[in-house]
Amino acid sequence: MNAADPVVQIDGLVKHYGKVEAVRGIDLKVARGEVFGFLGPNGSGKSTTIRCLLGLLRPTAGRIGAFGLDATRDGVAIRRRLTYVPGELRLPDRLSGMDFVSSIGCLRGGFDPARRDQLAERLRLDLHRHLRDLSSGNRRKVALLLAFLFDAELLVLDEPTNGLDPLMQHEFLGMVREARSAGATVFLSSHSLSEVQRAADRVAVLRTGKVVAQGTVAELRGRARQRIEVWFEDDPPEAELKALPDMVNPIIDAHRFTATLSGSIQPLIALLASHRVGSMLVEEPDLEEAFLDLYDGGPA
Repeated sequence: MNAADPVVQIDGLVKHYGKVEAVRGIDLKVARGEVFGFLGPNGSGKSTTIRCLLGLLRPTAGRIGAFGLDATRDGVAIRRRLTYVPGELRLPDRLSGMDFVSSIGCLRGGFDPARRDQLAERLRLDLHRHLRDLSSGNRRKVALLLAFLFDAELLVLDEPTNGLDPLMQHEFLGMVREARSAGATVFLSSHSLSEVQRAADRVAVLRTGKVVAQGTVAELRGRARQRIEVWFEDDPPEAELKALPDMVNPIIDAHRFTATLSGSIQPLIALLASHRVGSMLVEEPDLEEAFLDLYDGGPA
């Protein structure tokens, strides 16, 4: 596979469960060596898409695959080249963490024990305890250890930090960056906006089974509304300000102008260039604001 080819490619993916359309025509490409954030609330179709990618579900229509292979036809070959952390974990309670890691390691053709111990230390995980005795957060750590233990080309992580405390979430993000630096591709499905904002190179937002936006984090943040506050040294040009496009709730109070901007800031900058401005504040939107704006219209 050429380095320029996408690691994951999805073309017109549709998946029905009876009369319910869980996924409705998704198109995505994930480049080699990038962290791709797959965002959406519960029930938006993220896990269904991942199960189709793994070859665990058969699409109703469209095509999905990885490494140039088709997931329906070549699911086993695809799974050999990736690691996967499911959103819902089911671990064998009768085994200790150490025994479980060893069993998975044998299936994967072996692993580096030093790497296992290093990851366990970073995650503050006692592998000698039985899995049945672990909290949900520590069970999640076992799954993450396995995901990062092997030199997989692709890491598919579905809600990977559920149950983790903020310190371990920070450690997880460090592990994602290290995997990317080593050449791995990461497909990160999450509803944690701050997590994706800190980790992802590009993002797709899923809403009721459809991609409603995709691009870099900066591009999605650029779509969010920004709060504007301008202090004029003279009387503000009221008529000109209120005539600007994409201004929501413009208010002029003495020498102070405030508004919410839902589009480009360039028309405002051009207007201010011809007036005496004392100060200007533009609140930087975060990914959460951009994400919520995409849902303002209600159900699709």
